[in-house]
Amino acid sequence: MREIWPGEPYPLGGTWDGVGTNFSVFSEVAERVELCLFHDDGSEERVDLPEVDGFVWHGYLPGIAPGQRYGFRVHGPHRPSTGHRCNPAKLLLDPYAKAIEGELRWNEAVFPYHFTDPGKVNTVDSAPYMPKSVVINPFFDWGTDRRPHTPYHQTVIYEAHVRGLTMRHPAVPREQRGTYAGVGHPAIIDHLLSLGVTAVELMPVHHFVPEHFLVARGLTNYWGYNTMAYLAPHGPYSSAGQRGEQVLEFKAMVRALHEAGIEVILDVVYNHTAEGDHMGPTLGFRGIDNAAYYRLHDGDRRYYLDYTGCGNSLNVRSPHALQLIMDSLRYWVLEMHVDGFRFDLASALARELHDVDRLSAFFDLIQQDPVISQVKLIAEPWDVGPGGYQVGNFPPLWTEWNGKYRDVVRDFWRGTGSAMPEFASRLAGSADLYASSGRRPVASINFVTCHDGFTLTDLVSYDRKHNQANGEDNRDGTDDNRSWNSGAEGPVEDPAIVRLRQRQRRNFLTTLFLSQGVPMLSHGDEIGRTQRGNNNAYCQDNEIAWVDWSLLHTEADLLEFVRALSDLRRAHPVFQRRRFFHGRSPEDGRRDLVWLTPTGKEMTAGDWHTGYAKSMGVYLNGEAITEPGPRGERIVDDSFLLLINAHHEDMTFTLPGAEFGSRWTTVLDTADDSPRPEAPADEDRRPGARVTVTARSVQVMRHPLSSGPYDGTR
Repeated sequence: MREIWPGEPYPLGGTWDGVGTNFSVFSEVAERVELCLFHDDGSEERVDLPEVDGFVWHGYLPGIAPGQRYGFRVHGPHRPSTGHRCNPAKLLLDPYAKAIEGELRWNEAVFPYHFTDPGKVNTVDSAPYMPKSVVINPFFDWGTDRRPHTPYHQTVIYEAHVRGLTMRHPAVPREQRGTYAGVGHPAIIDHLLSLGVTAVELMPVHHFVPEHFLVARGLTNYWGYNTMAYLAPHGPYSSAGQRGEQVLEFKAMVRALHEAGIEVILDVVYNHTAEGDHMGPTLGFRGIDNAAYYRLHDGDRRYYLDYTGCGNSLNVRSPHALQLIMDSLRYWVLEMHVDGFRFDLASALARELHDVDRLSAFFDLIQQDPVISQVKLIAEPWDVGPGGYQVGNFPPLWTEWNGKYRDVVRDFWRGTGSAMPEFASRLAGSADLYASSGRRPVASINFVTCHDGFTLTDLVSYDRKHNQANGEDNRDGTDDNRSWNSGAEGPVEDPAIVRLRQRQRRNFLTTLFLSQGVPMLSHGDEIGRTQRGNNNAYCQDNEIAWVDWSLLHTEADLLEFVRALSDLRRAHPVFQRRRFFHGRSPEDGRRDLVWLTPTGKEMTAGDWHTGYAKSMGVYLNGEAITEPGPRGERIVDDSFLLLINAHHEDMTFTLPGAEFGSRWTTVLDTADDSPRPEAPADEDRRPGARVTVTARSVQVMRHPLSSGPYDGTR
């Protein structure tokens, strides 16, 4: 009989100390908890956890080493009507597992009921079909690893999928494609550095499982928003193995990115789990303590409150669920060295009773935590519940995916009337959303495209979604794409349409990189990635969703244009302001921001509200930056003039008077097919000069400082 000692209730999970392993799991409802050890010969050994303190069951087993696979079986009440769903026939994943080995095999055994008789408890053993938790070795040689700590205003985010980014890259060894090692490969890092990327935002890497209905269709959950282990890096993303090797490989990826000065931000899904609704499987939380981990209906506790559209919602009113979230966040920062988090459907985490509450316990815990409060925190500020759309309403510590920015920028460039006033607000940093709560322009994570929806190339090539490959008769995915196909649906050979689409892509990218706030680029958009009109590629683990790196050659001009934009932004603090424009006249008598009509005159209220107006000038005064530099010095920069024409015809602009600048040089024109246009000196324009701006294009003009341009070191 195996020797087992009492052990300790904390830390939760399986923790190796060099001699043996302490196992600890919370369950308030349990009457008995069995630790199940799985051996390489396929046998299972069960050991009762001998101690319980504060509803935490624990025991210490000498000799249990890293690589050991395990799970739990919880004996207790099975009364769904009261919210309890214990069933010792079901092997349960450890909520605090640091690694998961194997894949879920969908079988009736993993469900708590019989398909032919849902009212009958299923007592078939689920262990043969379940992945297993793994004890890990926590030690890793971080060397001289240091966090880049890039200030928000200098941050450029690149949203990427571990598998999709690397699966087709020819320089990444085949065995490393689709893995953490692939993301950390020098070829990927060099590409990111060439774009000026300072932070990679990885789509979910917490261990996840595909839904039953997808597997039945021959598909899978590619995106990964279906988590089952909040402390475990996804096993299949490891090139070295799943018995703890995934942890080491993830750490090596982070170390490589940090050495290049690139931060790592994780897209985390704490709002729901893969167990789904009351008809879902029993994989872990449900069988451990269903009522503690999930939001249940008050009237009939068989059913789950669903603010996520995924069947369940994590119970952030429970101290144990909140503890799991906070322990997970701290683990990824302290042990895995990540630099921030993007919270999927973050509004669901802020619901106390039912309404979204910015004073919720979740926000309070984040605010006071000395570790989590110091990393980048990004909210997806909505969920699918009533009142869930909360753009602009998160607390001061947070930044937000600015969905309003995405929507109005798309509307403006596709020619929607009356979009110009809000477009101007988004371009200037969205003060209407963030200034009143004490936040600054960097609260706005600006994006035009992301994983969810059309790619940039598809945004200018399709009016409608084309999701037939998803197997739902094109019913899935949003119909509110705010896209324009530029005159024909899908791929075309018409040179006029091709040129227009190329210009529109440059318009979107120029708007993104020159807006105040933090730009976020979706992976592959810099080389024209397409999903063939699929705007919901969550289940497409194939060429539809993977980045096609052969586009490096066919879309070389677009890539060089993005690099030029990034260089322009990085070199000029006028595009990276830490404070909102104030509009007042500073000491030198000139304002920091002026909106102009195409005639060169300052816009009036009437000009803003002319519904057909789609063209304007924007003056950015580089000599009126009132925020101090890092050493208290005054920051000055070149001044810029943006001539923006979203009209379908060419527009003649008159440059403003001498008080704005004595000479202007065009540094970028989205109507120019060359990737890095260089204007000769004889193209300097004087006040009052007339400039033709091509239909649906932007010209960026610069007025230099007398002392020379800013050198980019801030």
